[in-house]
Amino acid sequence: MLTTLVVLLRSIGLTCRGHRAVALENLALRQQLAALKRTRTRPHLRPTDRLFWILLATAWREWRTALMVVQPETVLRWHRQWLRRRWAHRSTRIRPGRPSTDAAIRALVRKMASANPLWGAPRIHGELGKLGLEVSERTVSRLLPRRGRPPSQTWRTFLDNHAAALVSMDFFTVPTLTGRILFVLVLLGHQRRRVVHLAITDHPTAAWTAQQIIEAFPEETAPRYLVRDRDAIYSDVFRRRVAGMDIREVVSAPSSPWHNPYAERLIGSCAASASITSSFSTRHICVAC
Repeated sequence: MLTTLVVLLRSIGLTCRGHRAVALENLALRQQLAALKRTRTRPHLRPTDRLFWILLATAWREWRTALMVVQPETVLRWHRQWLRRRWAHRSTRIRPGRPSTDAAIRALVRKMASANPLWGAPRIHGELGKLGLEVSERTVSRLLPRRGRPPSQTWRTFLDNHAAALVSMDFFTVPTLTGRILFVLVLLGHQRRRVVHLAITDHPTAAWTAQQIIEAFPEETAPRYLVRDRDAIYSDVFRRRVAGMDIREVVSAPSSPWHNPYAERLIGSCAASASITSSFSTRHICVAC
């Protein structure tokens, strides 16, 4: 400690007499000599040693001429790391995030919500504004107590529970050996993936389609839900007949065949069978599917 004090006093004396460069070079050499004396094989530089060279490189242009322990690039890397840590510390908040809301405002919001169950965040936010309290509507919505809701079942659970009440329907075409185009109507039950009804015609109409629904579900065997696409054949005549049978229609989205996957898979199987056994009649092919 005494040696360090003596060196500092001598450096100050040289600086005052106009020998600033000599004083800085003397400090640099003595600092490296002290670092070498602390180790036997390889010099071990402490954080104070690195800080010394960072400050020396800032104050003296010719600091590279006195550096012998490490490379100048190393000192520059120390300087960049020091600047990075310095600005990271300055830009870090002590308490990150949005400022906390006053406890009195939180208590007031809960009290207003409990006293007025029908009020939502916009209404409470407006009432707070009338009182002169500057609180955002988003903050009010976060402060409102969460009302408990009964857990809802998943879509998979809904399908499993209502599989017996779901029926899909769709049309597909089959070319015959004579060049005719036949329209095939398929009604498929979801519970066992079973074909409930199959009908073939040359010219399908809405009245004919509605009549097939009646023939497929006589008396009280009609399903609760009927899944179909947005084909124009399902006109008002068809919808009125289905509504009269107390069947609820589930219409898929436009150009979304994956919303009716079971019927589409059956149609794909029928098309594959038709391409393999083209010598069979169309009716036999469809019944085999």
